[in-house]
Amino acid sequence: MITTIITFIIVFSILVIFHEFGHYYFAKKAGILVREFAIGFGPKIFSYRKGETTFTIRILPVGGYVRMAGYEEETEIKPGTPIGLIVNDNNEVTLINNYKKKQLLDAVPMEVSAIDLEKDLYVEGYLAGDETNLVRYPVLRDAMIIEEDGTEVQIAPLDVQFQAASLPKRMMTNFAGPMNNFILAAVAFMVLAFMQGGVVSQENILGTVVPDSPAAEAGLKDGDRIVQIDDEKITSWTEMVEIIRVNPDKELLFHIESADGTEKTVPLTPAANETADGTEVGQIGVENSLDTSFWAKISFGFTETWFWMTQLFTVLGSMFTKGFSIDMFGGPVAIYATTETVVRTGLIGIVNWLAVLSVNLGIVNLLPIPGLDGGKLLLNIVEGVRGKPLSEEKEGMITLVGVALLLLLMVLVTWNDIQTYFFN
Repeated sequence: MITTIITFIIVFSILVIFHEFGHYYFAKKAGILVREFAIGFGPKIFSYRKGETTFTIRILPVGGYVRMAGYEEETEIKPGTPIGLIVNDNNEVTLINNYKKKQLLDAVPMEVSAIDLEKDLYVEGYLAGDETNLVRYPVLRDAMIIEEDGTEVQIAPLDVQFQAASLPKRMMTNFAGPMNNFILAAVAFMVLAFMQGGVVSQENILGTVVPDSPAAEAGLKDGDRIVQIDDEKITSWTEMVEIIRVNPDKELLFHIESADGTEKTVPLTPAANETADGTEVGQIGVENSLDTSFWAKISFGFTETWFWMTQLFTVLGSMFTKGFSIDMFGGPVAIYATTETVVRTGLIGIVNWLAVLSVNLGIVNLLPIPGLDGGKLLLNIVEGVRGKPLSEEKEGMITLVGVALLLLLMVLVTWNDIQTYFFN
């Protein structure tokens, strides 16, 4: 149980960190202020500030986010709010404390009457509640603000907010999260190939011949190439397996080219083995060969990532051809349950699981649903076609509806997972 929990948290955290780092890196390259890089949701349990970004770890390790200036509503300090100000020798504000649970001894107490942290950069109000003493302070561009939950972030003038960046840079920032998941998957599959010592080859060459199997009794050896079975030319492992599979207990003529270049033809009868559904299939007791070349291990990262991408697209496409089913989706509960099984397979299984999940996270985030990266990219495309963005009200409403639908789907998926894994 403990091992599964730790593995689940580590795997999920790696996925989130790589995804959010994509958004973070390209936002910084675009000149967008990244106020917070958070791992997890809920109350903050740890924070560390570097440069203009506050890095936080939050109590629920089931996600994360990058908080870009202007991407969401900015912190609002309403007139009448009591705050504390730290000012420098030039009477310029360097820090605004809006956290009620923490009082700064050297802060100037103020009741706000007006404040602008985006354009004119000032704060105005009454000192120590004295309504006869109205004071106005300029605010530095890199001033900090301690928010209501205690998180310290930098203020965000308009020119460093998300909408100030060019459309291509904003689109790249939105796409960078899923892109990083695909990169992570490719790297993980490469690592997997090196851990396994090579890549399972699809060539029609025997890797291992199982002792006392039909293949061994017929004289087949490791490294033999199967070039023909009866009158069928063989060019791949899949072709060979399919012919053997549909011919249980039937004698076949195998035309073989040995590793030393000699050729021979031997009769071989596949053994009949019963599958779980009662169907008999033929097997001869051989395994694929391994391609141990460096290039095979590197290319495996890309080919396997593409394979899983196409598999997921096929599943998503079936929603339109076969109809929608909640069973097509799995949430954190399903991921945890599968992680419990994967942990038993060891490190190789965990690395493979990480790679597969990373592909899934990347594809799902590219779906054109408001609230997901794909939905944001869709709004970017609409802006490019129209020549101007949607109004803040319309975009906010679209995002709100999308988030509501996502939350509803998450609840339904989680409930379905609980029933599947704990009550069936």
